[in-house]
Amino acid sequence: MIISMKLHSTKEEIEQVCERIRDFGYKIHAIEGEERVVVAAVGVGDVTACLESIEAMPQVESAVRISAPYKFVSREFRHEKSQIRVNGHEIGGDQFIVMAGPCSVESEKQIMQAAEGVAKAGAQLLRGGAFKPRTSPYDFQGMETEGLKLLAKAKRATGLGIITEVMSDRDVDLVAEYADVLQIGARNMQNFSLLKALGKCPRAVMLKRGMSSTIKELLMSAEYVVAHGNPNVILCERGIRTFETHTRNTCDIVAVPALNELTHLPVILDPSHATGRRSLIPALSRAAVAIGADGLIVEVHPQPEKAFSDGAQSLDLVQFQRMMDDLQPYIELWKRARVTEAVAAV
Repeated sequence: MIISMKLHSTKEEIEQVCERIRDFGYKIHAIEGEERVVVAAVGVGDVTACLESIEAMPQVESAVRISAPYKFVSREFRHEKSQIRVNGHEIGGDQFIVMAGPCSVESEKQIMQAAEGVAKAGAQLLRGGAFKPRTSPYDFQGMETEGLKLLAKAKRATGLGIITEVMSDRDVDLVAEYADVLQIGARNMQNFSLLKALGKCPRAVMLKRGMSSTIKELLMSAEYVVAHGNPNVILCERGIRTFETHTRNTCDIVAVPALNELTHLPVILDPSHATGRRSLIPALSRAAVAIGADGLIVEVHPQPEKAFSDGAQSLDLVQFQRMMDDLQPYIELWKRARVTEAVAAV
């Protein structure tokens, strides 16, 4: 249920409503705006009786049942898009965010070159895997803790925020010491123990869509994180598995506006995994801006031909700089559209 309090309700009045909701067996989640507080009630109980009781309270403006199975991440719960602050930037706000860097951290020289190059081109966050889930047990699995330390060194040198993957609930605290955003890879989208652990983590989380997962399943996974206490979730469309073999995956580009209709969470696009081909990344990146994504996460390597993983879908630093330059006119149009949307919402 969503309960909208009347304008300028006092803390005592809000707490009275929350106590009444708890009496019916529901858990409380509140959003405080400048003038109005919205309370969400989630759990198992007599919805009809609770709604009737709450609506009768004088400090309540309205109380409605949430129809979506994902409660906290739905537009019914929060109409305005969430803005997630990461290292001085707001994802979901009026800035188009670009995360860029190599698939995996391979050496100090490699990650420092990548960090300096993507920072110069205009990226806001550095991506790089310290822990790598690989299909083959014989492939490079990442530098683990040493890789995290190198990412931290790159952040100190460039000021870039860090996004890196966490693969196990046992590693959440360790990765959170070094990263600004914890990435959940496609293979772990429904690792519920990991999602619950991230719900208790103070860092932002980027949740990648599973390669065979529906939009609803992605949102239900995001709900796990938010319902367990962490509202700072970013969704990532990275392509899904279809019968097509020319590209690594099939980019479900319409998932971006679909998610923008269904959820208040920011949505970014990964053109590298969606295509698997560096020649297609700039075009798909332009499409991501045009269709309303909040940002991109792109694989960039100083020497893609020598990359330990995903070299074929990695841009080199010159190609990334060129792509960022070409994106600027599209980003300017994107910013104007955001201003128009904000004015229309008032």
